[in-house]
Amino acid sequence: MTQERGLEDVIRQRIRSLRLARGWSLDTLATRCHLSPSTLSRIETGHRRIALDQLVPIARALDTTLDELVESPDDEDVVIRPEPQRRQGITTWLLSRESSLPGVTVAKLRITDSDPLPVDKLGVHPGHEWFTVLSGSVRLQLGERTILVEVGQAAQFSTMTPHAITAHRGPVEVLSIFDRDGERAHLHPDNEQH
Repeated sequence: MTQERGLEDVIRQRIRSLRLARGWSLDTLATRCHLSPSTLSRIETGHRRIALDQLVPIARALDTTLDELVESPDDEDVVIRPEPQRRQGITTWLLSRESSLPGVTVAKLRITDSDPLPVDKLGVHPGHEWFTVLSGSVRLQLGERTILVEVGQAAQFSTMTPHAITAHRGPVEVLSIFDRDGERAHLHPDNEQH
């Protein structure tokens, strides 16, 4: 019963926070979800139990889903315990969940490969990539250009340009954001069909 009550309190807080974030009064949200302002006020303050038939129109009015409104606030949704994935010269730790940001993957990479690639071996795929250097020095190859990216610096580039990221003078660690195409190309290269 306590856990159910705790979840109800979280749902009430979410409803109120989403309403306020949109700059809406109780009257505005009540009109949008076809409830009376007094009913909505009692729901937000905990003076009325929340019924499923009320949550659906409230979620719709707040432009969210019922699942997002009622999801459990347990630690498993917050804490990610990444397992290292190793392949030739690169260790990867995924720092985001598949469902966290649609089409976006955040990963930490430790790169030990230090040899520049010939231009004809550079990868190309649709999209953009972004990374910041946590330690070491990155050699970013973009076609014929080679750019050194140092600790604390970030790089963003179109992945339609032939590219490679390698270590320069020792191992390097980067925090990278990939779109779907970048994730497939760099984190799951064995699944690529050439």
